[in-house]
Amino acid sequence: MEPLYQQTHKRVHEIQSHMGRLETADKQSLHLVENEIQASIDQIFSHLERLEILSSKEPPNKRQNAKLRVDQLKYDVQHLQTALRNFQHQRYTREQQERQREELLSRTFTTNDSDTTIPMDESLQFNSSLQKIHHGMDDLIGGGHSILEGLRAQRLTLKVGALLGDRKKPFCFGLIQQFGTCIYFLICPTVILW
Repeated sequence: MEPLYQQTHKRVHEIQSHMGRLETADKQSLHLVENEIQASIDQIFSHLERLEILSSKEPPNKRQNAKLRVDQLKYDVQHLQTALRNFQHQRYTREQQERQREELLSRTFTTNDSDTTIPMDESLQFNSSLQKIHHGMDDLIGGGHSILEGLRAQRLTLKVGALLGDRKKPFCFGLIQQFGTCIYFLICPTVILW
């Protein structure tokens, strides 16, 4: 087990040093370096599987220490795998942004067509519906106001008739109908309307 562990440990350190080459490699050799590192990581994972089996076969007094060392190697290799994936993702994002930038720079822009239309059918229908509702509410409020004015006029007529008695009722009704409530207050200033 010990020679395989030492070999695997050495490969992990080699991969760590190769990770630095990713930053300095040119675009043509970048894929080759990435593939090299990925192949080494895959090989280390196969070594780790073999090391796990061998560590379980160690004598009981060395088994826990052997498993701990294998787990530490596995942890280090997983971090290397994650670092490689992060680098590949950043590279892919950077390349995609460069492609988009080149597309924008190479595109020829033209003016808009003269018959540009903006779809506003739903908004227009909604706005006209709101206006109809608004006018309907105004009509409803106006009708209610007219009804209240009519009730006030009836109340005034009944009060004048009750105050003046039956003999002056036709005279009062005529005045109210001709000149409105202002004349009534001029003739009978003592009457209080409730």
